[in-house]
Amino acid sequence: MYAVIKTGGKQYRVAAGEKIKVEQIPAEVGAEITLDQVLMVGEGESVKVGSPLVAGAKVTAKVLAQGRHDKVKIFKMRRRKHYQKHQGHRQNYTEIQIGTISA
Repeated sequence: MYAVIKTGGKQYRVAAGEKIKVEQIPAEVGAEITLDQVLMVGEGESVKVGSPLVAGAKVTAKVLAQGRHDKVKIFKMRRRKHYQKHQGHRQNYTEIQIGTISA
């Protein structure tokens, strides 16, 4: 069984037991969270597609870690103008392990 969930403005295809990194969720490490924005649930040949959400469907997950991604370096330059700009950014993430999917 798999599901397509929406969290942090992004969509993820998840199955039970998977580990994924999503946008930061304010939860303690080890906490059990419920993701109720389920867009689609599939099992074998049967697929339930919501409009926009599947009614009564939810995904439970366990928070494994809170962390930060690797630094993304931004470099802007205008040739012959003596202009250079350096920037960097590290995005926060939450690593979760998918538990059960109920539809």
